[in-house]
Amino acid sequence: MKAYSLDCRRKIIDTYEKEPISQRHLAKRFRVAPSFVTKLLKQYREAGDLTPKPRPGRPKSLNEAQVQVVQALVEAKNDLTFGELCEALHQQLEVTVSQPTLCRVLQRLHRTRQKKALHPSEKASERVQP
Repeated sequence: MKAYSLDCRRKIIDTYEKEPISQRHLAKRFRVAPSFVTKLLKQYREAGDLTPKPRPGRPKSLNEAQVQVVQALVEAKNDLTFGELCEALHQQLEVTVSQPTLCRVLQRLHRTRQKKALHPSEKASERVQP
């Protein structure tokens, strides 16, 4: 998915308003998909706005200050699970982070996740026996 500049979007709208041209021919002239022209015209008519809509997909990562908080949390208690680490971040910074995002942050910090050690009473439970 390519993001077109505001200037390009303005040229498409101006051309459409000045010339008697179909949306399909407009798309060919500017080398864009016909669906892009249709959506752009609809957005312009309804909102009067040409700015690109936010792109769906992976959320933005944590900023540098938030990454430092993650590092401090891991250094303070390195046996936190990703779920517990997400919850701790939510409590401290009021930021919701997915576990995969947290995993990528820890990889960038060159931190490996420690496996939680079982308490002696848990070692004998049925759920951990082979």
